[in-house]
Amino acid sequence: MDSILEMRGITKTFPGVKALDNVNLSVREGEIHALIGENGAGKSTLMKVLSGVYPHGTYDGEIRFRGQPAAFRGIADSEKLGIIIIHQELALVPLLSITENLFLGNEQAKRGRIDWVAATARARDLLRMVGLTDSPETLITDIGVGKQQLVEIAKALSKQVKLLILDEPTASLNESDSDALLELLLRFKDQGISSILISHKLNEIAKVADRVTILRDGTTVETLDCHDGPISQDRIIKGMVGRDLADRYPRRTSKPGNILLEVKGWSADHPIHAGRRVVKDIDLHVRRGEVVGIAGLMGAGRTEFAMSLFGRSYGRNIRGRAFLGGREVDLSTIAKAMDAGLAYATEDRKHYGLVLDNDIRHNVTLANLDGVAKRGVIHHEREIEVANDFRRRLRIRCSDVFQQTVNLSGGNQQKVVLSKWLFADPQVLILDEPTRGIDVGAKYEIYTIVNQLVAEGRGVILISSELPELLGVADRIYVMNEGALVAEMPAAEASQEKIMHAIMSSTAKPPAVTQTMVARESLQ
Repeated sequence: MDSILEMRGITKTFPGVKALDNVNLSVREGEIHALIGENGAGKSTLMKVLSGVYPHGTYDGEIRFRGQPAAFRGIADSEKLGIIIIHQELALVPLLSITENLFLGNEQAKRGRIDWVAATARARDLLRMVGLTDSPETLITDIGVGKQQLVEIAKALSKQVKLLILDEPTASLNESDSDALLELLLRFKDQGISSILISHKLNEIAKVADRVTILRDGTTVETLDCHDGPISQDRIIKGMVGRDLADRYPRRTSKPGNILLEVKGWSADHPIHAGRRVVKDIDLHVRRGEVVGIAGLMGAGRTEFAMSLFGRSYGRNIRGRAFLGGREVDLSTIAKAMDAGLAYATEDRKHYGLVLDNDIRHNVTLANLDGVAKRGVIHHEREIEVANDFRRRLRIRCSDVFQQTVNLSGGNQQKVVLSKWLFADPQVLILDEPTRGIDVGAKYEIYTIVNQLVAEGRGVILISSELPELLGVADRIYVMNEGALVAEMPAAEASQEKIMHAIMSSTAKPPAVTQTMVARESLQ
């Protein structure tokens, strides 16, 4: 089979860091090619080189597309040839309609004026191709993340895509939306469209990929052909991290102590829609030295509960009582929640967890400036010392602590978020989807940090959509659905089937697709 793409000897250097070192990648016509590796391995950098985000001349090596040399000066050049990249952070304008987003920068115009009749008709055709039945006039803000991902793909189709690059396309999707997206890629394959799929979920790769290229530390490790026989997860993990992982979850002996955090009758309403209850009479407790998991489908109210508890940072008409160490505490503001000993690592690290334009040093100390200040003035040497300490302890891959956080991989950004909250010295740390979009090696390191926290007698609340993760890390699991806790079980007695049964038996109107959730085998 002929190659549509050849990348040879690609080398890309940033100040103090060689991100890519003589990387080779070949993609065949009409294949789905998976690109995997740890966070920081160079996957996204390689795709930015390919798409022209990093223009020709800023890297060494050669790109050939359909046998011809390619020297892209920007994204417009690569898109002219049908190379379309969809980034993990979707590039849609929330308050514009689907039609407006589909043709933004590629307007359907006649004599300098947009032809809205033609644009709407074309939009309907594109939406039909990706299986969306929503009106083209619908605002992006009014559709879910799964549908927004399909709008991005429809946008790619509008540009006559030949090679579609998807960077972690299912990281924020539920199981049914993920399956729909993968089925769409298989349909595109039948139509002769090639795809490069960046994913940390090996079950997705096993389902759709023809070949797999593994990157490690900016170099090509190997390319595996899925048609030569099944490729085990252990085989791929060893290629990614350079070592065997005997256990996906570090072992620890669970020894929960006295109740550390107790929440009684906690409720909250939606911040905009008055009277809509999103958190309903939650009673929950966490013991010292215990990891408590919260399971639930997307929209179950887990994040809403966590944010409303952490300084009422979400919701209105918040009611309920909270006790830390047996003493009732005031959690009415974020500052008071932090003073009481609570910390919350958000699921959206880029928007709410980090100041991306700031360096690592400032982000690490942001939640505890008193810890690096003397008489109200920041002591810069102390700040650097603290940041370097966490850099070593959490193994943050960076050139130095003065590197901008925006230039770190997702896994390393997550370690900076954890460093920030660890430096604040909380008694209870709420982790909301802490391993979303990061690789197996970085996940293991984060699980190790969790174990260290509970070994010190702290408490951890772990919110995760990955049921194997909850079963592997938590001591006890609460199940949440439609804003309420519907079950509680020791992790040793729990299973994916039991958790899903608790959700389904408590749902007034079950979701359309739940079978795949039960069999979820996402890479941990």
